[in-house]
Amino acid sequence: MKFLKFIKKNEKTIKSISIFIAVAAVMFLIVNFFSIVYNSKIWETAFFLVFRKFINGFFVLYLIFIGTVVFFESDDPSTTVAWLLVIVFLPVVGFVLYIMFGRNITKTFRKVRDISKGTKKEKRAEIQKQLVEYLPPVRGKKSEYISKYLMNLLLSNSNAPFSINNKVEALANGSNTYFRMLKDIKEAEESIHFEFFIIKDDNIGQEFKKALMNKAEDGIEVRVIYDSVGCWKLGKDYINDLKKSGVQVYAFAPVLFPLLSRDLNYRNHRKIIVIDGKIGFTGGLNIGDEYLGKNDFLGFWRDTHLRIVGESVNSLQEIFIKDWEMVSKEYISHPKYFHRFKEIVGDSLIQIVSSGPDSEWQCIMKAYFMMIAKAQKRVWINTPYLVPEKSLRIGLITAALSGVDVRIIIPNKPDHYFVYWASRDNIEELLRAGVKIYTYEKGFIHSKIILVDSIVGTVGTANLDYRSLEINYEVNAFIYDENIVKVLEKHYLRDLKHSKEIILEEHLDRGIKEKFLEAAGRLVSPLQ
Repeated sequence: MKFLKFIKKNEKTIKSISIFIAVAAVMFLIVNFFSIVYNSKIWETAFFLVFRKFINGFFVLYLIFIGTVVFFESDDPSTTVAWLLVIVFLPVVGFVLYIMFGRNITKTFRKVRDISKGTKKEKRAEIQKQLVEYLPPVRGKKSEYISKYLMNLLLSNSNAPFSINNKVEALANGSNTYFRMLKDIKEAEESIHFEFFIIKDDNIGQEFKKALMNKAEDGIEVRVIYDSVGCWKLGKDYINDLKKSGVQVYAFAPVLFPLLSRDLNYRNHRKIIVIDGKIGFTGGLNIGDEYLGKNDFLGFWRDTHLRIVGESVNSLQEIFIKDWEMVSKEYISHPKYFHRFKEIVGDSLIQIVSSGPDSEWQCIMKAYFMMIAKAQKRVWINTPYLVPEKSLRIGLITAALSGVDVRIIIPNKPDHYFVYWASRDNIEELLRAGVKIYTYEKGFIHSKIILVDSIVGTVGTANLDYRSLEINYEVNAFIYDENIVKVLEKHYLRDLKHSKEIILEEHLDRGIKEKFLEAAGRLVSPLQ
């Protein structure tokens, strides 16, 4: 639509003018308030009578303009109605909230190279579609009903190629994972690519900084991407120290004034390390002492990360390079970043999948949906946030009602207040359908995994919530190796021993305060 193209083309100008007028309106209301308090006759002057008419006219035009944008940009009717009500009843506040959280960014508006289009990756995906049914993990009747269709889905909706020559380690918790990360970084010979949502300037953050600085000073290429909102408290000294040692560092979507920026809402939630194009890490862990269980409130931190050696590391590298181009405007495509594995390193079949607001499809969400829909025996889930959008919620309910063993482990305490209560709001409906839900009692569970029928599993950065699956930039590994899935199942069963099942009858007796907070979480969730 020409109207929306005009808005996008002149977005900065329109936003600046709107902010100025909104601020002027607020000041006008403040002056009005004090004039009433002190019985001032200032409003009787001709200037203010005209200005008052202007403000009234502005608000009418404002409601029409913003309302039209919301109406055409939003795909979800409930979200559209919610935003229109906010804008009508809270005009100035509603405008600011919509700029922060409501805008819908699509790939049309993200002018960044899509390395999956018109490249070897896309061609490889097209070829692999013809080969899926001949793969050993798919050929047998035991797994064909899910593996074949899930792989084809990810080849189609994200051009995510599969690879078999991989060795995968499922790493539980921070201490073990950080040890392996630091060891591999210190042994790097050519390049280190390091991308995280949160990096903290604490003890473990300092360890990673020193390791990266030392390698850069040794002449190794070191590139770092950090999310500007996730690392809001990181501090300039940390970044400057990296840069002085030769590390190339960029913030993802820098937000100078977050309260007036829509980019606050679209964050890079990915966690990726690629070393020499041979070794890759991805999963739920950020960089910080709290992920070692050093947060007094959250306590022990339960998480899952993957260490991958093999051809799938090239897929992690491609995702990093795409993000690097977005932040630095530099496209690095030298073959040295993509290792050609001539030797056999393992036999794990994997697909690495990225998803974000610039994706044509909500790739990871659709994969989650298919895994749940295709399950015949069990669906086991760990997620820190249980706010599935409608189709996933229906999928979980349908699977449970069909006799599938659906289990979900969630935290028993909040690290983010509103999303915690939004998660609690979904519990009753799922319990009524037969879904078993447990709260992790040993500490805080941040692991993001789905395991289906002991056949396929996924580990990554995407939570089971609206933000991860439709807003943020995420990355997940989809694993078709039953041996690795069984290792993850052992981790899951261990988590169950430290968890408490939520019983429907007991849950129904929760107090009015809890129900109120759940309702508040539900109200906020469509706008997040």
